[in-house]
Amino acid sequence: MSDQTIARSHRLAVSTAALPWLVAAGIYALLMLLGPRLLNDPDTYSHIAMGRWIVAHVAVPTGDPLSLTLRGEHWVAFEWLSQVVYATALSLGGWTGVVALAAAAASVAFGLLTHFLLRHWQPTPALIAVLAAFVLVSPHILARPHVLALPLIVAWVAALIRSADEQSAPPWRMLPLMILWANLHGSFTFGIAIAGGIACDALWNAPANERFRVARQWLLFGVLAIAAACINPYGPEAILVTARTIALGEVLTIVTEWRSQDFTHLGAFELIMLGAFAFALYRGVKLPPMRILLVFGILHLSLSQSRHAELLGLLTPMLLARPLAEQFAAFVADRTMPRLNAWLPAATITTLIAITGVAATRAISPAANITPAQALTSIDTAKNGRILNAYDFGGYLDFAGIPAFIDGRAELYGMKFIMRHSRALDLQNLPDFLAMLDEYKFGATLLTPSTPAVALLDRLPEWKRVYADDIAVVHVRR
Repeated sequence: MSDQTIARSHRLAVSTAALPWLVAAGIYALLMLLGPRLLNDPDTYSHIAMGRWIVAHVAVPTGDPLSLTLRGEHWVAFEWLSQVVYATALSLGGWTGVVALAAAAASVAFGLLTHFLLRHWQPTPALIAVLAAFVLVSPHILARPHVLALPLIVAWVAALIRSADEQSAPPWRMLPLMILWANLHGSFTFGIAIAGGIACDALWNAPANERFRVARQWLLFGVLAIAAACINPYGPEAILVTARTIALGEVLTIVTEWRSQDFTHLGAFELIMLGAFAFALYRGVKLPPMRILLVFGILHLSLSQSRHAELLGLLTPMLLARPLAEQFAAFVADRTMPRLNAWLPAATITTLIAITGVAATRAISPAANITPAQALTSIDTAKNGRILNAYDFGGYLDFAGIPAFIDGRAELYGMKFIMRHSRALDLQNLPDFLAMLDEYKFGATLLTPSTPAVALLDRLPEWKRVYADDIAVVHVRR
């Protein structure tokens, strides 16, 4: 091999080693450019309001401290650490700080995914998989606790898959990560569940004479992971939040992110899924049985609830990395990758700080359609009293310190309460809407212009419209 060829190979290897940093930096810059889009969810307001409450009281709540209807009812702030972090980011850096925090977490997740894939694949297929993952995850990159958990999900699953692929002991060093995860976001229960699936994969591939030892190690790891997840202010009860969410039943059909995928028109999710199926059929991809079950399990989650598309995008490539590399020579990564030059991380971090500084000069704030600030000024809360609010306005009321009738904490309100609110405002149950107005002694309503109940309130003699714009309509009781 000539000196020129060796030098060219070395430069290519260095470039490959730098890719995870470049991917993370590029995604961070893109998300900061799209900053306001990360603030399009009313739950961001609620999470920051709760974070402020926790900081002010130096304690986590054991009962609901925010709502009008269920104040004092038992409730678990299972995302308390994320809420404190977001509230701190807002106090230190304004809304730009909140966006920067969410963008940094998402970009780290994609950087970790790129790093993992490059251990098995050439840069081209790795980058194609990362791009597909970003397309799937991007609709759900919002300034909410789940985004802070994304790098933990990738790091956790990557370590587990690596141990299973290499037929080594479970990654004991990752157990402290589960403690952090259990205090950031409820998706830690998925982390425990997928650990069981990967353990089955490791057991399936282990030699017959080693299976008892492998089973014992992974069983102990699972028990310790559950124990680590219980290290939070609420103990084992935090694990039960997932069950309460699943029990919401019909509510999951009206909350957009919990709905199943929409195939009434051709979208990015369907294109990526069909493309992956076409590749598998054309190239004759074969997977080990347990990997098939894991991939199908994640696919089922992403089909049944659109918010889980992020799991499909981030985790499926890692499950496929080694099997595809073993089948297709074009995928196999160069094993002679050198260590990364020490200057690149420092240069990347410096660049990201500069991008954040530039973004801070822009006016970034939550979306107008979830911020009925002007409408709220037309309500004299001392005089008008209780407010019947639209679901998407609950977060802003929490943030403004006004007790909301309902906000985005579905696990608190439960299926019956949320469905009653939805059907009443849609006038699916007109008598119940009128009964609700009197039952809760509402003195004002804060609804979106498209809500069917608005037209009815315009015609009720005891109610008067006092404010209206493209965002909200306010009625007060005469």
